[in-house]
Amino acid sequence: QVQLVESGGGLVQPGGSLRLSCASSGITLDFYAIGWFRQAPGKAREGVSCISRSDGDGSTYYADSVKGRFTISRDTAKNMVYLHLNNLKPEDTAEYYCAAGTGSIAYNDYTPYYWGQGTQVTVSS
Repeated sequence: QVQLVESGGGLVQPGGSLRLSCASSGITLDFYAIGWFRQAPGKAREGVSCISRSDGDGSTYYADSVKGRFTISRDTAKNMVYLHLNNLKPEDTAEYYCAAGTGSIAYNDYTPYYWGQGTQVTVSS
């Protein structure tokens, strides 16, 4: 059975940082494009970042709202994907989800096969 598990969320002050982790059992994340999404109460789900398969071109994507503040990365040895969140703003408050799939959020053709349960990020003073 495939499971994706996010961790690393929490309460942080504006300007602070967090590192979200996406761990998997049952699949090797290197074989999938990994997307990070977020959803705030009352708002539509937003594609935040994406990284191509490890055997691809290594391309990454960031939504304009997070560009320059968030960084996506892989740890192949640990079968993990991370989303580093820096200079957090109150508008970054949301439930964050990772997904394993194909395609790219950048080209609106990302197809998720597996989802995690989410981790809450709250940015507040």
